[in-house]
Amino acid sequence: MPLEHNRNLTDAGNPAKPAGKAGEDMLLYMNKEHKDLTLWALDIFERGAGDRILDIGCGGGETIRVLSERIPTGHFTGIDHSEVSVKLSGETNASSIREGRTEILSGSVSELPFEDGSFDRIITVESFYFWPDPPESLKEVYRVLTKGGRFFLVSEIYERPDLTGRSRSNIEKYKMNVPGIGEFKELFREAGFSDTEIHLKDGEYWIVVEGIK
Repeated sequence: MPLEHNRNLTDAGNPAKPAGKAGEDMLLYMNKEHKDLTLWALDIFERGAGDRILDIGCGGGETIRVLSERIPTGHFTGIDHSEVSVKLSGETNASSIREGRTEILSGSVSELPFEDGSFDRIITVESFYFWPDPPESLKEVYRVLTKGGRFFLVSEIYERPDLTGRSRSNIEKYKMNVPGIGEFKELFREAGFSDTEIHLKDGEYWIVVEGIK
C-alpha cells in the first residue's frame, strides 16, 4: 500500500479510537502490518504463559487469535474502548468465542472491569501510545494481574535519538505516549512492578517492556 494511502487510512480511521468503516479498514490493515512485530513479541510472551490472559486494546483481534492457537488450554479476554475494535475482534475470534475460551469486552484501561488478580498474563500491542494517564493506567494493569504474573507492553517504537523524522512527526501529530527505556522502567516501578525486563529487536525500533508483579 503506498505511503500516502497509509497516512490517509490512518487519519480517517483514527488510531486512538477507531471508528466507522475507515476504522475497520485501518484495523484490518494493522492486523497485517504488525504481524511480524506481534509474532516476535509472542515468542517472548509464551515463556511460562499462564491460562488467564488479557489483551488490552485488542484492536482487530489478531493477537488473541494467535495466542488461542498457541495456547489451546488458555482463556482469553480482549478489551477495547472502540466499538469497531470490539466488533472486529469478535469476528476474528468467533470460533474460540463459541468454544467459550475467549470473550471480547468494551472498556477502558483506565478503569478495568475486573477483580484484583484476575489474570496470569496481560499484553498490549501498539496501544500504549494512546492510554489516558499512563501512570494511573499502569496501576490498573498491576491491580488485575495475579501475584507473580507478567505484563507485556509491545511497541513498534520507543524514544531514542535515531528515531526517523516521520516517526517524530507521527508522535506529535497523534499525541502519542512514547517513553524511552529509562522512562518505561520508572513508570513500571511506580506502578508497583517488582522487576522490569526490556527486550529489543536487532535492526528494528521494536520493544517489549515486561513487568513482573
